Amino acid sequence: MIEPFIVLAVLLALIGIGAPIFLALGAAGMLGLYMARGAMALFFGPTSLFAQLNSFELLALPLFVLMGNFLSATPVGENLYRAAALWFSRIRGGLGVATVGASTMFGAVSGVSIAGVAAIGSIAVPQMLARGYSQRLAAGSVVSSGALAMLIPPSVPLIIYGAVSGVSVSDLFIGGIVPGLLLAFTLAAYIWIRATLNPDEAPLEYEGPPDWGARLRSLGGLWHAALLVSVVLGVIYTGVATPSEAGAFGAIGAMFLAGIVFRSLTWARLWQILASSARISGAILLIMGCARIFGDYLNLIRVPDAVSQALTQTGLQPFFILMLVMLALLVLGMLVDAVSLIVVTTPILLPLILALGYDPLWFGIILVMNLEMAVITPPVGLNLYTLKAVAPVLPIETIIRSVLPFVLLQFAVLTLFVLVPELALWLPGLAR
Repeated sequence: MIEPFIVLAVLLALIGIGAPIFLALGAAGMLGLYMARGAMALFFGPTSLFAQLNSFELLALPLFVLMGNFLSATPVGENLYRAAALWFSRIRGGLGVATVGASTMFGAVSGVSIAGVAAIGSIAVPQMLARGYSQRLAAGSVVSSGALAMLIPPSVPLIIYGAVSGVSVSDLFIGGIVPGLLLAFTLAAYIWIRATLNPDEAPLEYEGPPDWGARLRSLGGLWHAALLVSVVLGVIYTGVATPSEAGAFGAIGAMFLAGIVFRSLTWARLWQILASSARISGAILLIMGCARIFGDYLNLIRVPDAVSQALTQTGLQPFFILMLVMLALLVLGMLVDAVSLIVVTTPILLPLILALGYDPLWFGIILVMNLEMAVITPPVGLNLYTLKAVAPVLPIETIIRSVLPFVLLQFAVLTLFVLVPELALWLPGLAR
């Protein structure tokens, strides 16, 4: 059968010439369906697109994007970093540790990694460089911790995986808490150890007893957003509301904070936020719909079954097969954006994961952890270029070199969760 290779060649050619990813996936999928079913492709294509987008769970995606954009219009990001810098000011590498802490908390606000890099990086990098931090430590701490937004709930990639796989988004949110916090702790510990072993990279400028009054006052600009996020996630975890319903409440609450509490919302800014949210959500949904067309073609010619059978019949242990899958995803993530990778690879890999006896909830967590590394590695590491845009003083070569030790740390934590799946599953099980 030469048809699948033609379809793959068309897909790669369109991506290679810079065509939008949704166009490449949709065109390649329609071509494949036409070669397999002739004129019936004109029926299969629109049906696949509608089937992908006709999901109540997907309502959560634009609502959480809107919530994050409203909160990004407030001083929450700046307040988060200032508070974290005060609380960690007395330890070596404190500003780097503060960057990880602020990015982790901002990830729970935005759910989008590049938003965290933009919001925290624009504040953190000038502060660290002005206090003598090395460019590599400053860049690496911002770029790597910004990726935590992909895992810390409410996470847009987890919502997409849940819509594609049928796994409960609520369970995915709960499952992302432990690996997200462990990754944040690992990154912070590495920064502290690195700064302690090499003090020239992170001078310690504060001495004497801490100013507890300033520390406590720094929390005053955070409690509104913290309360909103806690309520939104709390009603999801307790089963009071679905993620879509909670997202609607969160978007309204975030608009209230931006407009009434922080008074940072003008009519022009409101229109900008609505337009930006519509563009982001529309782009993601369009990619998902076109990827479903391509995925249905792969299912029609039984590619997922063939991949599953080929790998399970190799005689390799499940762990080694999983590591091969993780490495393949890492390489693909360097070339394709996270949304496209989730919606294209999930229908192919999920049958393999089930055949190996693993939980699809666990695989969703592992998949997103893998994509966290992908967004900070070139050539399509969006976090790298986002930081360059908000901190132009940093050379792009320095930013790219700075992420290597952080990628290795993330891969080590990923391996831990591959070896011990219970680490990701015990909290969702407890919540049930």
